[in-house]
Amino acid sequence: MSTVPAPDGEQHDTRKPETEQAGAEQPGRGHRLFWVAIVVGIVVVAIDQLTKWWALVHLKDGNAINVIGDLITLRLTFNAGAAFSTGTGFTWVFTIVSGAAAIAIAIVAWRVASRRWAVGLGLVFGGATTHFGDRLFRAPAFGRGEVVDFIDYKYLFIGNVADIAIVGGVVFVVILMILGVRMRPATVGAAGDLSSPPK
Repeated sequence: MSTVPAPDGEQHDTRKPETEQAGAEQPGRGHRLFWVAIVVGIVVVAIDQLTKWWALVHLKDGNAINVIGDLITLRLTFNAGAAFSTGTGFTWVFTIVSGAAAIAIAIVAWRVASRRWAVGLGLVFGGATTHFGDRLFRAPAFGRGEVVDFIDYKYLFIGNVADIAIVGGVVFVVILMILGVRMRPATVGAAGDLSSPPK
């Protein structure tokens, strides 16, 4: 603790406020990290759509490419449903769900103050957004589009880059939660106590 004498002879504490010492969130930091999530999402959308375009060009007419023997194969399919092609008669439901998910994640990302959380949310945001785009604009009709799948994991399912981003983002977020990494800094309580700062 350091003090300096005041003109009236009293000692004044020159320490920084506890919130500054503990690394509390600086004004606007959350909004800056929001753009980190958005950039990550845009990259996911770009890679996903480019690889789907490649699949539509090179894997048409039943063409298949073995990547790791027959365990991972590239072959073109179209999915009107959810995972494992379930619910194919309710494509419009998945359109609404994917759109709502993208909006919800964006709202959370707007307030996030951890770069690692921003990256994790950005991965999920990008995957949900590109799926939403497929549902809206791909054949057979607006709002009922089929998702282009082309990565065949033998005995499991056929997916795409967006699926990898969503699963990877969710796993990353779960790891952050297990490690105790906060989305936002702790706040000062009524008694002036500050809990552990974000990691």
